[in-house]
Amino acid sequence: MGASATDSKVDFGVPAVLHKWPSLANQRRPDRESYHVSEGTLDQCITAFMEKPPATRHLYEIHTAPQPPLVTEILSPEHIAELSRLREFL
Repeated sequence: MGASATDSKVDFGVPAVLHKWPSLANQRRPDRESYHVSEGTLDQCITAFMEKPPATRHLYEIHTAPQPPLVTEILSPEHIAELSRLREFL
């Protein structure tokens, strides 16, 4: 196995925390801090995120250990959706 093959793997079993931003009229409140909704593995947090109504997903993010190049420390809703699709192929 070459280095590039292992570099692109994602460990979905690492610890992660799902955060939600306080909102007003379904918009993030930039004057507030996000708060802890649930914690578990990256896989569990992605599943919990995907169970949220699509209209509110922009209020969530996942915090986890970075796994370059695919996983950053704070995952945006768009990034989480991409990882969810990637997870289906692995």
